[in-house]
Amino acid sequence: MRLLDEIYTRRPFYGVRRMVVQLEKAGFWVNHKRVRRLLRLMGLETIYPKPKLSLGGPGHKIYPYLLRGLNINRPNQVWSTDITYIRLRQGFVYLAAVIDWFSRYVLSWEISVTMETAFCIAALDWALRHGKPDIFNTDQGSQFTSQDFTKRLLDEEIRISMDGRGRVFDNIFVERLWRTVKYEDIYLKEYENVPSLIRGLGIYFDFYNQERPHQSLEYRTPASIHWKAVSAEGRVQ
Repeated sequence: MRLLDEIYTRRPFYGVRRMVVQLEKAGFWVNHKRVRRLLRLMGLETIYPKPKLSLGGPGHKIYPYLLRGLNINRPNQVWSTDITYIRLRQGFVYLAAVIDWFSRYVLSWEISVTMETAFCIAALDWALRHGKPDIFNTDQGSQFTSQDFTKRLLDEEIRISMDGRGRVFDNIFVERLWRTVKYEDIYLKEYENVPSLIRGLGIYFDFYNQERPHQSLEYRTPASIHWKAVSAEGRVQ
């Protein structure tokens, strides 16, 4: 699972059979059925459509993707969220985060030992303390298509957008965030347990928002872009 996580982070377009080949090169002889089961357990999905790895729950409503061709030109216009697998020396957990598309600012994050919906709602609730987006984008996973999650958005009169099946780049800024977090923190630190991970991620996300210059932001920080724009918007209103 540790190797699969690294392979996926580098090559999210690799399917199960290519994953098997990469594991064999590393000296692990594992059949494709086990690799598929582990990817499902880790919540990892390749970027092309494939069988039943990230389906919504039975009866869950799927909303259309609203961001194609949309000009993202201000904070709190579009937020998005996702879940990623985080390895530890003593097991693994899942990380959910909410990010503002305009500024790349990480509004909130939560850790869970399971992929149940509650920690995704907790991340959403923390993010809503910063403001409210016009549109909230997710994938079609059962956590985000659940009635509990979508009702929370609808109660706030937030429009819901969902990625197309197998289209990981519909939520590209969160995917880039996961790569950055893993290469700049998770893989370097090799956290021992959940408390050390929470402490470490708290430090890292503060650095990511407040200090790390982003090339796509003309080497400014997410915090400087986000709060400056929010303040300017408030003065205009």
